[in-house]
Amino acid sequence: MEIRSLRYFLAVAREENMTRAAELLHVTQPTLSRAMRALEDELGKKLFIRHSFHISLTEEGVLLRDRAEDLITMADKIEKEFLSLDDITGGELYLGLAESCQIRYLARELRTLKAAVPGLRCHITSGDTEQVTEKLDKGLLDFAVLCETPDARKYDAILFPENDVWGLILPANDPLAQKECIRASDLVGLPLYTSEQGWEGDIKTWAGDRFGELHLEGSSRLAYNASLFVREGLGYQLSFAHLVDTSAESGLAFRPLSPALEVRLYLIWNKYQSFTPLAERFLAQVSASFAAQRHSQGK
Repeated sequence: MEIRSLRYFLAVAREENMTRAAELLHVTQPTLSRAMRALEDELGKKLFIRHSFHISLTEEGVLLRDRAEDLITMADKIEKEFLSLDDITGGELYLGLAESCQIRYLARELRTLKAAVPGLRCHITSGDTEQVTEKLDKGLLDFAVLCETPDARKYDAILFPENDVWGLILPANDPLAQKECIRASDLVGLPLYTSEQGWEGDIKTWAGDRFGELHLEGSSRLAYNASLFVREGLGYQLSFAHLVDTSAESGLAFRPLSPALEVRLYLIWNKYQSFTPLAERFLAQVSASFAAQRHSQGK
């Protein structure tokens, strides 16, 4: 199976029209049609349902589309990596990031590296542990950031200089905002929003015996989106500090949980991973900087 055939297939899948796909690919329609028939013959499966004015995918076609997107991304990444081997002025970094205000430490290191390597281009994917480690495992990312302890059998890791602090985001005029901190008993009966990862992990451990009395009204992987639900009076949000605006003008407030619930953040990469020179330089810089900052803070 050739990469070119997969690129052709993805174009047809996106356009749902053989003529438009051929125009975008700068090939003739008969050439594209033959390539798609050859791909179906090679796989032994029908990939398309041909209608009068458009084309749709079969179940097998949907499966191939998902796999082909990863393969094409990987092929493009490999090509860029080899092109950058002798380029001391630029290159590509692919990062998968959890939501955290501690990402600012990573941004500072990228700014420093950018000053020395002006052609640096950084590609960011945001998501929870499951999302970013899946891409890391497939080789689509150079590094990922997790807000939970990584699997030491699969990944090497660097600890960030600071920890994240869990708390409750709520309307500033809510009676609970008068409290200095929030206990599990305060949350009983309230409609709560948070990530599924946090709910089944950190929050479950923190709440202990009271966890069964708590109600997850809805889950969200992006803190900002969930905060909009809080603004509209739909519930309360469990989140890390500083992810959304809780200033005096925002109408929202943040109150830390009690007992305090803090989470460490890790920069991770696959064990025995082969790095480009740029990725090696980035890792060495981050390792030295983070270690120095944690040492200065006595951590």
